[in-house]
Amino acid sequence: MDSGNNQLVEKTPKEQREILNAAMQAGHILLENGAEIFRVEETMDRICRHFDIDSGSSFVLSNGIFTTAGSGREEIFAKVQHIPVGTTHLERVTAVNQLSREMIEKSLTLNEVKDRLDEIQVMPGKSKIQKILASGVGSACFCYLFGGNGTDSMATFFTGLVLYCFVLYISKPYLSKLVGNIGGGALITILCAVFFQLGFGEHLNYMIIGAIMPLVPGVAFTNAIRDIVDGDYIAGSVRMLDALLVFFGIAMGVGLVYSVFQQITGGLLL
Repeated sequence: MDSGNNQLVEKTPKEQREILNAAMQAGHILLENGAEIFRVEETMDRICRHFDIDSGSSFVLSNGIFTTAGSGREEIFAKVQHIPVGTTHLERVTAVNQLSREMIEKSLTLNEVKDRLDEIQVMPGKSKIQKILASGVGSACFCYLFGGNGTDSMATFFTGLVLYCFVLYISKPYLSKLVGNIGGGALITILCAVFFQLGFGEHLNYMIIGAIMPLVPGVAFTNAIRDIVDGDYIAGSVRMLDALLVFFGIAMGVGLVYSVFQQITGGLLL
């Protein structure tokens, strides 16, 4: 059944529920993987309109979706999903965006859309080895970008590797988000200070700045600003608060360890 036929054939209550559930699934994938609020609402609305559900309405927050529908010719529908604030997986966001475009251009059927959404939902992320290497390379590059030299970047590369091993094997499985970020900031500072004291690095400040970049929630912070600008104040404020807590945790870990090293070295760490 193509989109032209959708406009001619009256849908059964079961078909209407399937359409709304598909829209909800698309919104869930987008929100869970770091998409902006307006993108989630727009995609869900596009799916409903494509399959001729005129009364569908969605209210999206940073960690939840409320979907309702119902009119004189459409069944009453209401559903709520809680979506914890999680990690960012932009490949899934891109895949859902591409699906929404293909749905219009190629007139995909509802079953085709549901099958594609199921595939996107289980799309694998990067392997742990890739994440660890990316953390090391990213840390080294940021260190050099901010003014560090080759020796600083090499030390920061190893610091970034150790940091993400801590994130993957200790912080995420066993620690709360705030405690994990405090621990990550402390670990970075300890390693950079040790390298600096051993002479393997000349600019401690650039080393620490480069090494903390894998912990910085850049996408979440940017999306929070964009949500606020778009008028989604509640969602934007929640995301902003979450990002600021991460910044606070990192700064606390760095500051505590830096102060201890200052006391131990008599101020020579600077």
